[in-house]
Amino acid sequence: MCGILGGNNPRWNYIKGIECMKHRGPDGTKVTKLEDFCLAFTRLAVIDLSENGMQPMFSKDNQVAIVYNGEIYGYQKLRRQLEKRGYQFSSNSDTEVILNAYLEYGERFVAKIDGMFAIAIYDKREGRSGTVRLYRDRLGIKPLYYYYDGRNFGFSSELKGIINMCSDISLQIDNTAIYDYLNYIYIPEPKTMYKNAYKLLPAYRLEFDVYSQKIIKNGAYWKLNINGTRGVQRKQEDLICEVRELIRQSVKEQMAADVPVGVFLSGGVDSSIITYESSQINPQIESFSIGFKEAPYNELNFARQLAVRYQIRRNEKIFDRDVFHENFESLKQWYDEPFADTSAFPTYLVSREARDKVIVVLTGDGSDEVFGGYSRYGILEEKEQKKGYDNILISKLYCRFRKDRKYDWKYLDDLNLYNSNMAPTLTANDKVLRERLRIPRDYDKLWYFRKYYRKDLPAVTRMQYMDLKTYLPSDILTKVDRVSMAVSLESRVPFLDRRIVEFAFSLSQEDRCPAGEAKGLLKKAYEPVINREILYRTKQGFAVPADYFRRRMSVQEELLEKLWNI
Repeated sequence: MCGILGGNNPRWNYIKGIECMKHRGPDGTKVTKLEDFCLAFTRLAVIDLSENGMQPMFSKDNQVAIVYNGEIYGYQKLRRQLEKRGYQFSSNSDTEVILNAYLEYGERFVAKIDGMFAIAIYDKREGRSGTVRLYRDRLGIKPLYYYYDGRNFGFSSELKGIINMCSDISLQIDNTAIYDYLNYIYIPEPKTMYKNAYKLLPAYRLEFDVYSQKIIKNGAYWKLNINGTRGVQRKQEDLICEVRELIRQSVKEQMAADVPVGVFLSGGVDSSIITYESSQINPQIESFSIGFKEAPYNELNFARQLAVRYQIRRNEKIFDRDVFHENFESLKQWYDEPFADTSAFPTYLVSREARDKVIVVLTGDGSDEVFGGYSRYGILEEKEQKKGYDNILISKLYCRFRKDRKYDWKYLDDLNLYNSNMAPTLTANDKVLRERLRIPRDYDKLWYFRKYYRKDLPAVTRMQYMDLKTYLPSDILTKVDRVSMAVSLESRVPFLDRRIVEFAFSLSQEDRCPAGEAKGLLKKAYEPVINREILYRTKQGFAVPADYFRRRMSVQEELLEKLWNI
């Protein structure tokens, strides 16, 4: 896990840009100025701790260079294939495997790798100058930002890298991005809070021609195939065996490291599964848990149940108001733009505690989106089964004339229903906010959800897909990456193994969630080894207790006012 940065403007401050991200890589920093481009890297050594794993890494003829953040799982198999084709390796790193795979297969190399990654490749073999190609992993686990104003181009692992690198450019706030944040609790991709600065979308590749100063490609390299049918189609016994084996294999591959590996254990279904599988591979593995003083938020009892049953080493911390207030101002430094998922605070605390003993942790993130775990899915499914109202005009009229401004799900169309369940709505303040931010009347505040809306899919599958494309990368994965990397801790997500994601979405809705049970297949698969009290209890979130905030306004607005002065 590392930080990467680069750009084509010779006046930019690349040293300042990469230095501000040293938390992502405290084990070494390097800035390399090429003839027409600059590449910078800050390293967190996880695999091949020697200098041979340092980046930028060059091809034997020095015509191709790579900087890369992330981990490629099972890369040893690809390495053996490349060795048979005559490639020689001077390191044990996955970086050199990616580089040689690119040399051998060209842009098709990305189909041969799986993992979490943000890759930048500079190729001088074509034309009068270099070509820069960016790749982001399929689910958006690792971040990759870029700046482009029609002439100047740069990229970075975090937005702060671009802010510090582009020393001669005054970044202008994008008011539509601020308005989006107030609706979504995050700024949706590909936007950032600044004009001309963007997030590369998950599963996208971007190509920049240094000579013409043009972006000549920006599109998807992978598409998820989805089973849109209904009904039981496969024997549950077969599915149980398959899902167990896929998860076991993913955990095994993601535990590979030359540094200590631990696991986050919240006490929920997903982290319990990952902790169990990890303990079967390494009985000495360290688990890390966070509890709350407020009983309704505290899950430590469930985390302890699993840890005691399998004699797993426990490390526990309590999150309270003092910890919240001590770290409140850090939210701006962690995310560089407005972000209102309050579970960032306890996630930071557990990351900080874990970093005292390990360099890498496995988490249970992604399971809800992949296997259908959110309770809100049942609302839309019930609505469709009862053939509830599906008319947006009725929805708007109904909500406009209700004095309390609360939505009744029976009168909401799909997208407004989905939006009303994702974050507190700002309907009452919408007109004021639009005027203040000068948002056009015809601006579609649901554009991000609408982009991935698939009416052809069954209700639960439809909402899973929307979450996978929106909430997962923009909120969940962003949250964990920034706070874990803030303390130089690498977090890995076994449930987002490509094989697991493709397997889960190849199933019918009923095979994935039998009898309408959220994550039913996953729970059934682990009944023999995890307590039913853990598997089938009511799902709890990980957010900060609501009364930690003043709540005279929404959390989004309060954070925007306190931290961003907007």
